[in-house]
Amino acid sequence: MIKSVYIHIPFCKNICSYCDFCKQFFDDKKVDKYLSELSKEVELKYKNEIIDTLYIGGGTPSSLNMLQLEDLFKIIKKIKLNKNYEFTFECNIEDITIEKAKFLYNNGVNRISLGVQTFKPKYIKLLNRKHTKKEVFDNIKILKEVGFTNINVDLMYALPNETLKELDEDIDILLQLKVNHISTYSLILEDNTIFKIKGFSSVSEELDAKMYELICKKLTNEGYIHYEISNFAKKNCESRHNLTYWNNNRYYGFGLGASGYIDNIRYTNTRSLNEYLKGNYVYEKEMLTNNEILENEFILGFRKIAGISKQSFKIKYKTDIKNIELINKLLEKNYLQENEAYIFINPKYIYVSNTILEEFIGGVYE
Repeated sequence: MIKSVYIHIPFCKNICSYCDFCKQFFDDKKVDKYLSELSKEVELKYKNEIIDTLYIGGGTPSSLNMLQLEDLFKIIKKIKLNKNYEFTFECNIEDITIEKAKFLYNNGVNRISLGVQTFKPKYIKLLNRKHTKKEVFDNIKILKEVGFTNINVDLMYALPNETLKELDEDIDILLQLKVNHISTYSLILEDNTIFKIKGFSSVSEELDAKMYELICKKLTNEGYIHYEISNFAKKNCESRHNLTYWNNNRYYGFGLGASGYIDNIRYTNTRSLNEYLKGNYVYEKEMLTNNEILENEFILGFRKIAGISKQSFKIKYKTDIKNIELINKLLEKNYLQENEAYIFINPKYIYVSNTILEEFIGGVYE
């Protein structure tokens, strides 16, 4: 059963140095053509399910002007939302105005996700972001005054030459914003990004580990629940949409470069705007075997700090999770632990969790 929808808006006013997401430089004519085609894709694929979570990401959805936002929300109104829905809209700080904030609020958005990354001018410039620290505080104030109570802020760390002290200062500033969700990302130098092309280097693994430890300590001390490897939330403010992914549940992906998971098929849309505008939406799709579905269940599910629910697993797969040989092997090695309800990664191995998750790749579970 499909309960979530992701819609991708690929347009950006500027390209960040680290970004490898599907994106295009903003162009009014391209945006208008894109929204017209996006409407067709939604009409073609969406089967009128009642949706619990809707996420508009990018790119930069907030780069759209007011007329374009109105066109986008005409498309969104085709999607039927549950009464208790979560509707997230990604914004860049510099795009926020009272007019846009009121428009989003009045059209049902109830969660804003902000790409802040850092407050330090030299790193803002290095990342090719365009906001200032003052704008962050001023525009989050606008969002709160309009009525938004559910706000996420992204924090990036392990930036080229960043020190532990600088990160510590960034966290202190971030905490002053009093938002209820924080997503943290260690910089990865992805292919075809400005950072990779210019030959930037990563910080040492030792420093990266210390930075992660610092983030976990400071945020949990301030009452944030560390509920997923990179995510922290105040009580009952976890991202319900992202939990769709980590719970290995099905979802629609609409728009350029979007991914979806329908029935047992994972698909990815084309990144070519020309192809998309011709109606050639899907670039690749794969019918998963039962074994691959279970592999994804473990790789995604163990990203959650609470881990995988034994009862939910049994209901979903009609078998006890401890019938899986690899689960027992990792429990014996103490990489995994369990309580009455859940099996989860041993907290002391969370930082190196990818090493444990790799154990599930190519395993045999049936």
